[in-house]
Amino acid sequence: MRLLNQHQFKPVFDSADLRLSAQGVLLLARFNQLEHSRLGLVIGKKNVKLAVQRNRIKRQIREYFRQKQAQLPGMDIVVIARKNLDTQENQELQSTLATVWKRLIRQSEAKIKKFALQQTVN
Repeated sequence: MRLLNQHQFKPVFDSADLRLSAQGVLLLARFNQLEHSRLGLVIGKKNVKLAVQRNRIKRQIREYFRQKQAQLPGMDIVVIARKNLDTQENQELQSTLATVWKRLIRQSEAKIKKFALQQTVN
């Protein structure tokens, strides 16, 4: 359920189907051919200085993904931390993730419907 190496991350960075951002978070998503979603995290030292904070953010994002992955179609999702994400408390981070995840689910469903309509026309 995770993106682990460069070979798995590269297609998402090169041709993301969806790009969403919220306070301190950029989310890239690309539909995959699998039945489940996969998550990749990019939490760099440049944007989040302390290892404790990076690990806290990773735990929060993974847990949120675990709770919401049943609602997602098969997609590869990369979450990128931006500056000042480490200043957010856990509840604020959860709120940010909720906002961006709702938009991701809504936009992915819209893309799937649009693709299905194109297939029926052809």
